[in-house]
Amino acid sequence: MSTDVTEPVGRNLGDPVDVPHRELVELSARFSHAFQRWLDKGCSGLTYPRLRVVEALHCQGPAKMKTLADALGLSARNMTAVADSLEREGLLRRVAHPSDRRAILLELTQDGFAAADESLGPRLAEISTLFEDMSPAERTTFRDTLAVLVRSMESGCDQRLEE
Repeated sequence: MSTDVTEPVGRNLGDPVDVPHRELVELSARFSHAFQRWLDKGCSGLTYPRLRVVEALHCQGPAKMKTLADALGLSARNMTAVADSLEREGLLRRVAHPSDRRAILLELTQDGFAAADESLGPRLAEISTLFEDMSPAERTTFRDTLAVLVRSMESGCDQRLEE
């Protein structure tokens, strides 16, 4: 039995993989991970996804879970987990849709409205402090760049799902 290890043709072991825009890919991944951790750091009660669900139901009223998940960019699995946790805490409830027997709506309870009134403004203001070190022009450029990337990713996902 031979224990020879053959090296890949055309490259040496340990050579970095040549990828276009690699630095941007790596920096974006680091930012995404750090931003998610930062959002939930010191968070009392409502993580960012939970805060967004409460905000949407507070501002727009009851919604179907799928519609809400799509609007907030959450997977069905994450939306279910968020809804389950908010329901366990008595902040939302599931109710039958008035005209579609198959659909369930999520709506805030009185405690959910109280939590929204108490936490939405201060928590979102706290999160927005991250961008205070940027100039107005830098914030505009960053917003525009993120919008381009989100559109690109969303259209790429839509195309892959259609295939």
